[in-house]
Amino acid sequence: MDFKDLAQRRYSVRSYQSTPVDRELLLKVLGAALLAPSAVNFQPWKFIVVTDPELLARLHGCYHREWFKTAPACIVAIGDHDKGWHRPTDGKDYTDIDVAIAIDHLMLAATEIGLGTCWICHFNAEKCAEIFDLPANFEPIAMIPIGYAKSGTIPEKKRKTLDQTVLWNKFEA
Repeated sequence: MDFKDLAQRRYSVRSYQSTPVDRELLLKVLGAALLAPSAVNFQPWKFIVVTDPELLARLHGCYHREWFKTAPACIVAIGDHDKGWHRPTDGKDYTDIDVAIAIDHLMLAATEIGLGTCWICHFNAEKCAEIFDLPANFEPIAMIPIGYAKSGTIPEKKRKTLDQTVLWNKFEA
């Protein structure tokens, strides 16, 4: 499929089949994440793939939504703030941005092979870091449940128009 079709098919899945995801498919989507660009090519990311039911149950304590419990796997995207590029003029840390780009690649690759995902940011990052005993410089940026969507219906996307978001040659509020 072309890129626009792929982007249109990607949506936040909030109900999964119980079917486990083959390791080869997980490796395929993770491989796509590794192709993502990053500032100065520092690639300040790690991805923890969670398929173990007991560990998944512990992750459920970081995000209290019943639908999250339906996903047979979850990928925790971690940023290493010591390895991320920092803009010299103001010290801005690009770790979160780099990890976000990798997550987007991962999610689009999952969509292409028939897997559903959801980008979870509103979770207890401190509790998640404790579960994996992360050093202080590593931060859980997002959790991505992954599996086969229970419904094959792709919801309509509600997006702003180009006229509402694109500016030409000057800023206007």
